[in-house]
Amino acid sequence: MAIVPLEKPQRHITLGISACLMGHKVRYNGQHKRSSFCMNTLAEYFNFLPVCPEVGIGLGTPREPIRLVGTSDNYRVVGTDTPDRDVTEQLEAYGREKARELKDISGYILMQKSPSCGMERVKIYGENGIPSGDNGPGVFARSLMTENPLLPVEEEGRLHDPILRENFFTRVFAWHRWQTEVMPDPSHKAVADFYTAYKYQVMAHSPQNYTELGQWIAKGKAVPIDELMETFIHIFMATLAKRATRKSHTNVMLHLMGYLKKTVAGSEREEILKLIEQYRQGVLPLVVPMTMLRNYLQRSGGDYIQQQVYLQPHPEVLGLRNTI
Repeated sequence: MAIVPLEKPQRHITLGISACLMGHKVRYNGQHKRSSFCMNTLAEYFNFLPVCPEVGIGLGTPREPIRLVGTSDNYRVVGTDTPDRDVTEQLEAYGREKARELKDISGYILMQKSPSCGMERVKIYGENGIPSGDNGPGVFARSLMTENPLLPVEEEGRLHDPILRENFFTRVFAWHRWQTEVMPDPSHKAVADFYTAYKYQVMAHSPQNYTELGQWIAKGKAVPIDELMETFIHIFMATLAKRATRKSHTNVMLHLMGYLKKTVAGSEREEILKLIEQYRQGVLPLVVPMTMLRNYLQRSGGDYIQQQVYLQPHPEVLGLRNTI
C-alpha cells in the first residue's frame, strides 16, 4: 500500500504528559509551566492525558518542595525543609500504577528537572543540602520507564532540539502502529509485515540491528509467536531510539535511488543525487532531498518501496524533517 501524504493527522494518538505542561496549576508554588510547543502545536494533532504524580500521591498545592537526596546509585525524594518527609515509595508505586493504567498511550512528555517527573539529569543533593554533583531521573519517571520500557518518553525541554524531537515522534508513530496493527491479533505474518514497512527506517538508525531484526523475521514459525513479539519489539524500539545521522540518512537515500534506475531518466537522478549530497554536507535539511525522492518513488516505484515508512514516518504537516 503506497504512503499517501497526510495534510493533517487525526487526533487518534494519545500521549501522557506532565499536567503542569498543559497549564494546570499543580506545581509546588501553585503555578504551572505551560508549554507553548505542546499546547499551541502538538495539541492540534494529539490527545493528551495529564498526570501530576505529586498531586496524585496526595501532596497539596501549593506545598513544600521536594528534592532528590543521596547519590546517583541510591537517592530518595524528601521534603526540602522537612527531610524526614520521604515520598520515594509513594512516587515509585504511582509510576507503576500509571504505567499499567495508561497502557494504551503511545508516548509520554515529561517536565524536565523535576524530582518526580524529570527523565534524566535531575540534580541530586547531599544530606547537607548542597548539590552533590550527581544527577538522575525523577522517581516517578524512573518507575514509569522501568515498568514500560517500550514507551517513547521525552522531556519537554529536549523537544526543542530538532533531532531529538524528530526521533521522539518517529518512535511515537511506530509504537502506535505496533499497538494498533500487531498487538490486537499477533501473528508471524503481522510482525513480518510490520518489519517490511520499517526496513529502511531501521537501516537509518542502525545497519547492524537492521540485519539482526531481519534474521529474527527469517526464522519464521520456528520461533514461538510470543518469543518473536517480545524479542522483535524490544530490539526495534531500542533501534529507533538511536539517533539517525546525516551519514546514515544519506546511505538510506542512496539505497532508495536504486529503485529509480530503470524508471527515471539519468538527468533527473543526477538532480536528486545532487540534493542528497548537499544534505550530507549540511547545506540542506532532510526534507528537501526526501521530498523529491519520495515523489519519484511514488510515481515510479513498486508496491514494496512505496510502503516504506521511511518515506514519511510522521505526517508531513508536523514539519519534523524541516530542520534536521
